Amino acid sequence: MRRSADLRKESADDPTWWRTAVVYQVYVRSFADSNADGVGDLEGIRGRLGYLELLGVDALWITPFFRSPMADHGYDIADPRDVDPLFGDLDAFDRLIDDAHQRGIRVVIDVVPNHTSEEHEWFQAALQAGPGSPERERYVFRAGRGVAGELPPNNWPSVFGGSAWSRVADGQWYLHLFSRHQPDLNWQHPEVWADLERTLRFWLDHGVDGFRVDVATGMAKADGLPDVDLSRIGPPTALYEDFDDPRFDTEGVHDIHRRIRKVLDEYPGRVTTGEVWVKDNERFARYIRPDELHMAFNFRLLSTEFDAGALRTAIEESLAAVQLVGAPASWTLSNHDVPRHVTRYGGGELGVRRARAMALVQLALPGVVYLYNGEELGLPEVEVPSWARQDPMWERSGHTIGRDGCRIPLPWEGEAPPYGFTTGGTTWLPMPPDWGAVTAEAQLEDPGSMLSLYRQALEFRKTHQAIRGDEIEWYGAPAGCFAFRRKGGGLICALNTSAALVPLPPGEVLLASGPLEGDRLPPDTAVWLVPPASP
Repeated sequence: MRRSADLRKESADDPTWWRTAVVYQVYVRSFADSNADGVGDLEGIRGRLGYLELLGVDALWITPFFRSPMADHGYDIADPRDVDPLFGDLDAFDRLIDDAHQRGIRVVIDVVPNHTSEEHEWFQAALQAGPGSPERERYVFRAGRGVAGELPPNNWPSVFGGSAWSRVADGQWYLHLFSRHQPDLNWQHPEVWADLERTLRFWLDHGVDGFRVDVATGMAKADGLPDVDLSRIGPPTALYEDFDDPRFDTEGVHDIHRRIRKVLDEYPGRVTTGEVWVKDNERFARYIRPDELHMAFNFRLLSTEFDAGALRTAIEESLAAVQLVGAPASWTLSNHDVPRHVTRYGGGELGVRRARAMALVQLALPGVVYLYNGEELGLPEVEVPSWARQDPMWERSGHTIGRDGCRIPLPWEGEAPPYGFTTGGTTWLPMPPDWGAVTAEAQLEDPGSMLSLYRQALEFRKTHQAIRGDEIEWYGAPAGCFAFRRKGGGLICALNTSAALVPLPPGEVLLASGPLEGDRLPPDTAVWLVPPASP
């Protein structure tokens, strides 16, 4: 096994390790619970590192575990340089880092620079200090409109629903692009940057391999805070093509990323990934210029239906965007903010077949792959009863949008809840009674399972010479299908989203998402092929 120092030296020797990595997202609350309180924690993650090593991932992205009142399950941070007791302590984090590095697994954590918790000491000081005080300058406080200031300063909506402004007792309003418990920071204030720099260095010195930057298009708002065109605003995870939203993606945000990059450049081999909900290729590419983020989530694949034509366009546009600046593409199908793709692709057996096919498509592409915990088990979206829901978006959206269904704790073993997730009697969100067949334990013993498919694909992705090269080329394919080849390695990936059997491209089958019918590819199936071996 490789010690932490060995892995750190490897990162410094090869600072581009991340360009082909497979990164596994751990939603801390839902991964594994070590202390029987029904909530996942850092020791729970450490106890399952063997599983992650067996799966074959290169790195973990761990969602926030910092001190927080948990109004948004950790994305409302009261102290960004301490571990919330719900998840453990700093010693537990250090043990996790060390053990992950021993297994050759790097660790990336979240930073949340757009806002803090309302319980952060800065915001509490701002409330007590009053209008015009230096303490309020760290946030975005404004007088209201109307005769007596009774109306919000502008018409901005919150991503979670309702107004993005809340009024305090003295009559001023403060901005929160998310919940009222998450006041936005004023990034024109020098102390705001100084505090983030301190946070970055704190965790880098504790051994993290990088950061996922939450709301990477936020932080800087348009000058004067002008009203937004409400008719252009869609769902929270919508991709906008040509929409100037004064809340996001403004010019000033790039200066912030340059500052972050300068800090990271002092630590060879450490990286940043941005949450960038931007569709326009040129605007997206600006975030991953050589002096800004190392990479950014491209949500085109996640936002595309199971249709070969649409998926091909998403892939082509994703590659075109990164080629503008020489960065690697990134690919993701699910995360903790969107319904799981088994359900998006139709649910039931159909959704599972399509999810298996898309696993091979995703893992055949050049660049960085992000997996969301549980997708390797083929978990579906869960219909959570209203009484059990905890997502603040559920309440603020009038019970129309909620993310709890993709955050159900993972099933590890056994036939009934809590499936080894905890030794306690309850879990923070209820688990379905019919998940016995999809536990990690059950699937590890089944060579035809989703988990076995992921393990095979990840092993081939690491070791097979055909899965090489930064570019792809497309083959001609029947309607409802596509096929591409990795230039440099030769792997062919074909996908059939039509209702008909279609001929396989030439080559030897390396891996298929489902049974083939002779030399034909069935509907809702993908296959990897390699050039025939030379005689």
